[in-house]
Amino acid sequence: MTDEYRLLVTGSRWLSDRTQLREQLGYRLDHAIAEDKRLVIVHGHNTDQSGADRTADAWGEEQARQGMPVRVEKHPAQNHPTQDFGPWPGAGPTRNQFMVDQGADECLAVIDRCTSIRCRRPDVHASHGATDCAKRAEAAGIRVERIELWTS
Repeated sequence: MTDEYRLLVTGSRWLSDRTQLREQLGYRLDHAIAEDKRLVIVHGHNTDQSGADRTADAWGEEQARQGMPVRVEKHPAQNHPTQDFGPWPGAGPTRNQFMVDQGADECLAVIDRCTSIRCRRPDVHASHGATDCAKRAEAAGIRVERIELWTS
């Protein structure tokens, strides 16, 4: 491997369709291999069972165990090994900006509907954290591919 293809993965804590995320990760791995690069999956390390971070993490770790050129880079908002993102809920956006600032070739945003118990909006709308991270990536000039599951 001569280089890395950094893929920032952001997504909802709950996904109605994790298959799409896995397929998209496979496409990115194929692309990286074709360019003789290692795929680096960067994510926020939220460990909810059915969320994007957990899905991307499990997929990436499995690929690495099988000898594929994949590395997973985890950035939890709390108890990060090198950063203090402050108290919750501000830690999430601060962590998102940190991940964006580390640089990426692309951001894959798999966004489902908001399920936050703190949210007071009465309408069905997109997940706040994933939307925030995708907007920050766009503002930094990182190409963002959005998969909007919440509109289906």
